[in-house]
Amino acid sequence: MPTVFIISPDWKLRALVRAELRESGVEALGMESADDAARELAAGRQPSVVVLDGGVATAGIQNLARSVPIIIVAFRVEPSPPLPSVAAVLYRPVSVKEVVAQVHLALQGHAA
Repeated sequence: MPTVFIISPDWKLRALVRAELRESGVEALGMESADDAARELAAGRQPSVVVLDGGVATAGIQNLARSVPIIIVAFRVEPSPPLPSVAAVLYRPVSVKEVVAQVHLALQGHAA
């Protein structure tokens, strides 16, 4: 089963995207920050895709982006972070359906 990290300070986006992905058979983990993702990685959990809200690319996210597709959710006034494997950039306002669709597209192109 593929695993998706949903990194967002917005609990509503995190919870709704996570619920939709889990309904479709994807293991989705909601995280408030990149530090939470770093703890999951240290515990041995590797995502197949990352949804990154806010566009802040820490060193850990940049390293992860070398092997995992990243879907960025951002405001139009935010610059997209320079990441090696950005699968999509979605600009707010964005629907949960749009985010989930992009995750499924990214999962098709990436081994779980």
